[in-house]
Amino acid sequence: MIKPFVYIMSDSVGETAELVVKAALSQFNDGPFDVQRIPYIEDKSIIDDTIAQAREHDALIGFTLVSPELRKYLSYRAVEEGVECVDIMGPMMDSMERHFGTTPRLEAGLVHKLDEDYFKRVEAIEFAVRYDDGRDPRGIKKADIVLIGVSRTSKTPLSQYLAHKRLKVANVPIVPEVKPPQELFEVDPRRCIGLKITPEKLNDIRKERLKALGLGDEASYANLQRIEQEISYFENIVDDIGCEVIDVSHKAVEETANMIIHTLRTNNEK
Repeated sequence: MIKPFVYIMSDSVGETAELVVKAALSQFNDGPFDVQRIPYIEDKSIIDDTIAQAREHDALIGFTLVSPELRKYLSYRAVEEGVECVDIMGPMMDSMERHFGTTPRLEAGLVHKLDEDYFKRVEAIEFAVRYDDGRDPRGIKKADIVLIGVSRTSKTPLSQYLAHKRLKVANVPIVPEVKPPQELFEVDPRRCIGLKITPEKLNDIRKERLKALGLGDEASYANLQRIEQEISYFENIVDDIGCEVIDVSHKAVEETANMIIHTLRTNNEK
């Protein structure tokens, strides 16, 4: 079976749709799959762009939209472009409207409105985006967790996954030509996690990445000697910091995230 690709469209966060989609995918695929959220949809242009991408990637669309106009437009455009599209919440709302004889409020995100847990999660997600890939070193001292690793060690996916657990995560890329931010050496090392990977595994990942970008694999980015240099530099940095290191070579994001959470809890108890 080919690797499944599903776009999730929502006028809120899209969490409900993602849970349903992943539950359904588990019945068809034990291996990797791509699930990409397109949240906070407010106009038709985003719908058009996403349908075009779904058609290009032969992807399926699952959506939760409360606006009848946007629901109708998305369904119509999907049929027009030959894209498989599933309305996850609409049929249930329509049935409830008929059965209860009551018009729905048609407000996005009501299930989360007074949910303190939800707001903490959103705050953590925004934090992960703001301090992704070392773009602002000030986030290092504010973070619950700081992830450190060379390129393609799943720093960003891990940051987002942990953010959904209400943890504020900053991540810092390690590149030999760039001196790490000083803040990295000033925070409690118990809050830092190094992401280690074997050179061979990283080489494979980077070659696939270059192929996906339509580039040849002869670039230094996927050169084994260059990769070994990067990893050696990374090991020196984490040794200086004195932080925990997790080998992510053969681990799924969820597995690594659970190890990070366990490590954080253990360190906090010390």
